[in-house]
Amino acid sequence: MDHFKKISELHEALGVKPPEHPLFSVAYGEREACDGNSIIEFSPEFYVIGFKKLRAGSMQYGKTKYDHDRGSMSFVRPRQKVSFKNVELEEKGFLIMIHEDFLPGTSLYHEIKKYGYFDYEVNEALHLSPAEEDIIWNLYFSIEKEYNNNTDELSKAIIISHLDAMLKYAQRFYKRQFINRSQLSGSTLTKFQELLTANFQERETKETGLPTVALMAEKLHISPRYLTDLLKGETGKTALELIHLFLIGEAKNLLAEGDLNVSEISHLLGFENTTYFSRLFKKEVGTSPNQFKDQFLN
Repeated sequence: MDHFKKISELHEALGVKPPEHPLFSVAYGEREACDGNSIIEFSPEFYVIGFKKLRAGSMQYGKTKYDHDRGSMSFVRPRQKVSFKNVELEEKGFLIMIHEDFLPGTSLYHEIKKYGYFDYEVNEALHLSPAEEDIIWNLYFSIEKEYNNNTDELSKAIIISHLDAMLKYAQRFYKRQFINRSQLSGSTLTKFQELLTANFQERETKETGLPTVALMAEKLHISPRYLTDLLKGETGKTALELIHLFLIGEAKNLLAEGDLNVSEISHLLGFENTTYFSRLFKKEVGTSPNQFKDQFLN
């Protein structure tokens, strides 16, 4: 697998003309631009934003493979492993490549790190409606036009503003996707709660640590960031917040039963530190575990 430090190295691997700028580039492709007879595996030192409809072949980043025929956007962060295998486009597609060194001093330097979809898996790509495709393509062509124009002191600022709009629209469209897949998110929430219950029951028979977002996501076969965003869209709370609420709920039940002391309950729930458990309990409930126990039993 290759590691591309320069955008020009990816251009060369894809067989497209060298970039106009060493730290930023766009690449546009029609159906015939990809012959479906190449395999490219790499990790970039830059962000990659792509739109495509695959006629054949597959692409992979993270741990999963994408071979969907619907129009979708993908977001690859720096140093993430990427694979294109025998890709043929159903229609037109594009890639936008943004080196990290292109961003210092711009509004996107901090903003781009806030978009969780750069940490999604490939099968969690953004699927666009026809109207949404039009918006994204209009922004892409605005970026491409500025990219190919003679560079002046405003070129970078204009490109950044279009990129910022594209990323914000992607955020909006992902929220729409979560809403439209409410049945999926409801199913995920149910499975998430079932996994927490199973994890607690398992800890009653053998010692295991606290359930983590990463562990729950792995069992649900989705990325931690996607799980958090999916659950937040459904419940208004992150995956970690839901884990904490579950643990506090179990703690309340155990305290109400009165058979175990705070230290024993903390250990049973998987906390290595009783102080941390007590602090979390007080934050969520408003009283300490001992105060809650005394109030309930008295």
